[in-house]
Amino acid sequence: MDLDVTSVALFASKYEFSTRVPTVERQVQRRSARLFLVNMQLNTHDADRCDSVVELEDRDAHQAVPAAEEDVKQDTNGNRYGWRFWIIFTGLALSALLSGLEGSIMATALPTILADLGAGENYVWVMNIYFLTRHPLYGQLADLWGRRWLMISSVAIFTAAGAISGTAQTTSQLLAGRGLQGIGAGGINMLVDLIICDLVPLRDRGSKTALLFGLMTVASAVGPLVGGALASRPGMWRWIFYLNLPTGAAALLILFVFLRVRKPGDGGGDDATTTVPSARHQLLRRIDWVGNALLIASTTLVQYVLTYAGSRYAWGSAAVIGPLCGGLALLVVFALCEGSPRLCPHPVVPGRVAGNRTSAAALVVSFNHALLAVWVMYFLPVYLQAVRGSTPRRAGAQLLPVVFAFPAAAAGVGAVMARTGGWFRAAHFGGLLVLGVGVGCCSLLGPGGGDAPWVVLEVVVAAGLGAVMPALLPAVQAELREADAAASTAAWAFVRSVGTIWGVSVPAAVFNNRFAELVGRVGDAGAREALGEGGAYEHASKAFVESFASEETRRQIVRVYADSLKRMWQIGVVFAGVSFVAVFFERPVKLRKELETDFGLEKETKSADGGEAAEAKAAQVGAGKGPNGVVRE
Repeated sequence: MDLDVTSVALFASKYEFSTRVPTVERQVQRRSARLFLVNMQLNTHDADRCDSVVELEDRDAHQAVPAAEEDVKQDTNGNRYGWRFWIIFTGLALSALLSGLEGSIMATALPTILADLGAGENYVWVMNIYFLTRHPLYGQLADLWGRRWLMISSVAIFTAAGAISGTAQTTSQLLAGRGLQGIGAGGINMLVDLIICDLVPLRDRGSKTALLFGLMTVASAVGPLVGGALASRPGMWRWIFYLNLPTGAAALLILFVFLRVRKPGDGGGDDATTTVPSARHQLLRRIDWVGNALLIASTTLVQYVLTYAGSRYAWGSAAVIGPLCGGLALLVVFALCEGSPRLCPHPVVPGRVAGNRTSAAALVVSFNHALLAVWVMYFLPVYLQAVRGSTPRRAGAQLLPVVFAFPAAAAGVGAVMARTGGWFRAAHFGGLLVLGVGVGCCSLLGPGGGDAPWVVLEVVVAAGLGAVMPALLPAVQAELREADAAASTAAWAFVRSVGTIWGVSVPAAVFNNRFAELVGRVGDAGAREALGEGGAYEHASKAFVESFASEETRRQIVRVYADSLKRMWQIGVVFAGVSFVAVFFERPVKLRKELETDFGLEKETKSADGGEAAEAKAAQVGAGKGPNGVVRE
């Protein structure tokens, strides 16, 4: 039932909020006002009932002030992270490693897997479906049902899906397993960042995420080496997926035992409907089903176009124009629905997130950063194997310079951000400049020359990516409330997920189209047939090139690969340039030190049981019962 004018006036007169009120007192005010409003919604004709609830909550909440003070406003010394935090962080890191390693280990092994299963031009979908199944729905689910079980279930789904992918005998079975892995990975990636937001103040998030992504980068660099080693032996590529099982089991054990964080209904929070126990159907109504469906449909249609335009279908054909127009139209409808309170009362991407200038600019940077990171990691192995003549194992080892450059740059920028509190804009400018120069110089790589050029460029590109990484999420959240942590983190994770998809499909489309233009230079008819219609990526290996006896044919194939990659790197510079321009729209905001969260560790907040009891009694009073549960007439 909607609040009437009298209720709103009573609320306004009884509670006055000010940003100058101490954090704990402000939390007490919010909690009391929240229960007051909920009670008015439940039964607006009984004012006495509402007053009793407010007095009860006010008294119990003030008794919980010491516990709230510890949870809401943390000090800024270096000792606030205890052993329990670091064990949880280890569990989160293992979970993130599952997802990160799975993405990178496929880089060098994918051609071998596709050749074994006969995937042909559908190779892009083996990667795309892994990222298409991620969406921002997890943000709303985390706010409604909490972080703990959603995180545990995501890791469990990902681990089980690894077994499905490992036992796949056909491309369809592999796609099914990869799709389930994507569902689990989507939850892992979003919830890892969200839980860190719940436990770490905004100013320190850069350093913690830098540490996390540093570990992931090591795994991402080791992944191609492991993938190449396994792919070098017949049938051993299946262990790429089986390796997830012990790591996933360890992560599940740590999370199950130690990840004890508050959930909705335990108290706190700015949204009354989030923290007051509700029926399951009421919670389901708070999910933006329409927005999620529109977003997934539009993303899939655009992805279909990027996958097949220029290789299977001509760019001007109805098979390309139709899905492209449909995808863009659905994207416009999504934007209109998200901006309408009537159509989407609980939007998956709230207007206060997408409409904030700094947040919107940071999301653009995040999208292009994810795109270029995957772009580099998936097509450097093509250069190393098809142009430089490296085996999959050697190509994996040749990506090791990334291990040193990315974590070093990320750790350095994260430390400076934690110390200064407002350096994310400079990190974006500097990192994107280095990244753009590195990607542009990759277009100069050819079949000749020594190892120094590609080693230096790997370091330059990785340093640029690493410098930007820890400044992304803090920039998105810099001007937002802590209550928007889930929505902003979900939007950030989804934008990066779409960027990751495009990081495979966009360069693949450019590469395939350019290769189709140049494949006529190859004199051997059998080679032209194998490399045509999207087969260039599948055959990007030393073994394929050396399968031709003619030295001239081998030289022609290598030259076509090098020239096709050159065009692809040139297009990559455009995306880096767009991100660089977007940084000008970010405001130089000082990152806050205090953490005001409603999803802290249970041990730190369970001492506020008075608040929980008050909320339970509030529900009784609002339902027509007295404070002791006795039904009132």
